[in-house]
Amino acid sequence: MNLNLGQVVFLALLQGITELFPISSLGHTVVIPGLLGWGDLVDNERFLPLITALHLGTALALVIYFWRDWLQVLRTLWKSIKEGQVQRGTEEWVSWLIIIGSIPTGILGVFLEKPLKQLFASPVIAATFLVVNGSLLFFGEALRRYLTAQEERRQARKDVKTLLRPLASLSWKEAVLVGLGQSLALIPGISRSGASMVAGLGVRLSHEDAARYSFLLGTPIIFAAAVLEIPQLFGLSGSVLLLVFAGMVLSGLAAFLSTKFLLKYFETGNLYPFAVYCWVAGLVGLVLLFFVLHTAS
Repeated sequence: MNLNLGQVVFLALLQGITELFPISSLGHTVVIPGLLGWGDLVDNERFLPLITALHLGTALALVIYFWRDWLQVLRTLWKSIKEGQVQRGTEEWVSWLIIIGSIPTGILGVFLEKPLKQLFASPVIAATFLVVNGSLLFFGEALRRYLTAQEERRQARKDVKTLLRPLASLSWKEAVLVGLGQSLALIPGISRSGASMVAGLGVRLSHEDAARYSFLLGTPIIFAAAVLEIPQLFGLSGSVLLLVFAGMVLSGLAAFLSTKFLLKYFETGNLYPFAVYCWVAGLVGLVLLFFVLHTAS
């Protein structure tokens, strides 16, 4: 696989930023290299393992950022297993919500591996689903506002925050629903964080809690994908592997800063700006790809 430092730096920054922002990292890493004429790299069978390695850098950054949360998860899981029971609304229950929410993506990823890899090779499909992702974010945000307004009128409350729920109050069925939302990101162009956040908003989590749950849910999935894909890189030369490692570090740094920014943003912000961005990026990508493919033919 021909890989240079400029490509690694570009892909690492692209991955580290777009993985956490609800704008689809996979969509960007398929569409933009296609527009830059990196067809030989994208078509290489080791391109997906390379992107997975960059994802692993992102996951490690999330573990570092949420280290207190993950330490609490390990403690509470051990406690609930030791005691043989767990109660909804507790910290132990939050730990199990992370496990339950990760299951749908894991199962679908295993059974749909081959067709999903075919989608990964198509920049046009990825650009199309970027537009779909924008619509998902827009209508998800609009639906949450409508349902909250209806509930607000029904209960005659003026403070919207009192209508929102803490993460620990979710049922296992609602965790599965959020997990199914996350599984949509198996399609390049659909954002993992965006889809799971929309599902979280749908069960009346706050933007901040929906983002936190989304970031925690993504970590086990990324590690599982790394175990399956990254071994395919082991046959590469030492210099290329060194580039990949440097990309993982850079991707992790970008992801750490993105997480810090987004958790602050979602204290008051919403999904509408990201929806507009996805519409514009997807449509511009489709137009440019049309001219690139037309010129190539």
